[in-house]
Amino acid sequence: MREHSIIKPIDILLVEDNPGDVDLVREALEQGKLFNRLHVVDNGEKAMALLHKQAPYEDMLKPELILLDLNLPRKSGFEVLAEIKADPELLRIPVVVLTSSQAEADILKSYNLHANCYVTKPLDLNQFLRVVQSIETFWLSIVMLSLDGDQAENV
Repeated sequence: MREHSIIKPIDILLVEDNPGDVDLVREALEQGKLFNRLHVVDNGEKAMALLHKQAPYEDMLKPELILLDLNLPRKSGFEVLAEIKADPELLRIPVVVLTSSQAEADILKSYNLHANCYVTKPLDLNQFLRVVQSIETFWLSIVMLSLDGDQAENV
């Protein structure tokens, strides 16, 4: 785990339109080991506005992890993923597709669009909480990432 993660909260963007799933992710992250700030948007257009610091998100920090549902209003998760991975300012942010879809076509398309990980939401509450905590632990305390382009750090 990063030594300074105890001091500096980790910014996580959750792009999810289901309020129940938002609550579950929030609960799982609150029970997690890392201090984090969860930012939630409920559609793909808001996600891209936040990532590009457009109104009303001008003061938002670039997230260190994105949890992305595929089935979103206004702009699909696939469209959001494609835009993130095509943008040199955003492409290094890990994107974990967290969705209910188990369709092989969705999995393949997500990886073809350079998703960093594809996770199917479990139906069981306790499994859902464990999955989100595992994502947090793996992506934010084990993996080595370069978030600003020049400097690699253990996140």
